[in-house]
Amino acid sequence: MAKKRTKPDQARSYFLIGFAVFALSALLAWISNGFASIQGWWSFAGLIVLLLGFCLLVWRTLRAEKAPKWLAWLVFGAIVFRLVLSIVWLLGLPAWGYDTDVQAAGYVMQDAFNRDTAAWQLAQSGEPLWKAFAGYSSTDQYGGLLFLSAAIYKYLAAPSHMPILTLLPAAVVSGLAVGFIWAVAARAFGKKVAWLAAWGLPLYPEAALLGSSQMREAFTVCLLPLVLLGVQQVTSGERRSGGWLLLAGFAAAAFLSWPFVSSLLLFALVTWLVLTDWRILRDKRVLYALGVALLLGLLYLFVVRDIADSWLVQSAAWQVYVSENSSGWVARQFERMPLWTQVPFLVVYGLVRPLLPAALAAGGPTVWMVIGIWRALGWTVVLALLVYASYLALRTRAWFGLPGVWLLANWAVSITASYRGGGDLWDNPRYRSAFASVQVLLAAWAWVQQGETKDPWLRRSLVSTLILCAWFVPWYLRRYVGLEWWPIVDLHQLVGVGLASCALYILWDWLRA
Repeated sequence: MAKKRTKPDQARSYFLIGFAVFALSALLAWISNGFASIQGWWSFAGLIVLLLGFCLLVWRTLRAEKAPKWLAWLVFGAIVFRLVLSIVWLLGLPAWGYDTDVQAAGYVMQDAFNRDTAAWQLAQSGEPLWKAFAGYSSTDQYGGLLFLSAAIYKYLAAPSHMPILTLLPAAVVSGLAVGFIWAVAARAFGKKVAWLAAWGLPLYPEAALLGSSQMREAFTVCLLPLVLLGVQQVTSGERRSGGWLLLAGFAAAAFLSWPFVSSLLLFALVTWLVLTDWRILRDKRVLYALGVALLLGLLYLFVVRDIADSWLVQSAAWQVYVSENSSGWVARQFERMPLWTQVPFLVVYGLVRPLLPAALAAGGPTVWMVIGIWRALGWTVVLALLVYASYLALRTRAWFGLPGVWLLANWAVSITASYRGGGDLWDNPRYRSAFASVQVLLAAWAWVQQGETKDPWLRRSLVSTLILCAWFVPWYLRRYVGLEWWPIVDLHQLVGVGLASCALYILWDWLRA
């Protein structure tokens, strides 16, 4: 039986917590003021207290899922890791980065710099904060994150522009995604997958990078597992708690980004269909209604509205134009391929970015070389595991289970992100990383499945990825540092040789088994 805490013990705990809050607040204010003073510590203290209350509420939810104590420490570690990264960017980029206004101010991403600067200006302007949703579309397309940042600066009485102040919520919410993905994985696949996914997400480079920046994806990476947990609870009979999670998830998504709501709906819908054993689709009336809706949609697209003027076509044309004019290499590739292959090429190119061989061959300041290799290595591993997971789902006929529908939904949103972002090195991975929690979860599921079945195809998938990367390294070195003796110039020749090498390796591995 646990020993009951006495009043002196409680008082000592409250004192230690209060002292820790003050010490952390003073430290962050000191860093924000260029190590000159702790002015503004009260702003950090107020925000930390609010975030502590929010974390306790989340932990109460996770405790209902029988979360182990080590998960609390892992979540705490993920939050600290993101906060430390944000301080590294703030202090290191002005000294070690490129000579730009964005990096001189300590921001990794242009969007974060523009939005946070506008938030400080809005907080100081005396205008009502709802203006964030009306007059700042150039800095925040949807206004929600701008509103939140301006509210922090204004209502916590920040004495100056302190970027760490608006980084704190991003780091905390991004770290809390670790707890939610553990709960989702534990219900769906068991504790082994949950453990691996919970450890993978804090270290996944793209999620950590966005969690250390003032970006929407630092929040949306947590909203997806929160909504999935809500669906799992509702379908298992826990309607009240699950309903609150769904309401909170969709409300936050609508506040931050309306387009993300549709992606959440997609994941929530397919999860609900699986957990209810596809019951609703067994009703022929529902199937007829869906068929009529699809037919009406196609008629509207092809008859009522000219498909050439649709978002789908216009977006593709715009991405081809931007990519062709921003990259001489892409323009040269377009000259060698038929017109109808340009958009598929950009989509595939976007899916593999950030590409590890390019990161290894690219130059630049050391800090950016490290960031580039770190990002590319993380995505290369996750992408290889997602491809293997898709093979597993196909082989085991798991397409109608949670692995299959989550994989299909993930490929749908990833292809859409690549379609929207083209071959851009930042926007495309950023759009895709809103779903990083499920991507890491599926990668963990594939890894555990392979461990239980000793399936050789995971090894073949990873080695084939390394072989392809090895072929691309000298090709990129030829582009970046003038490795003129490398004979393979055309991309299609390089891909062909790489795929042939992979096929030979797979044949050799199969014959020796």
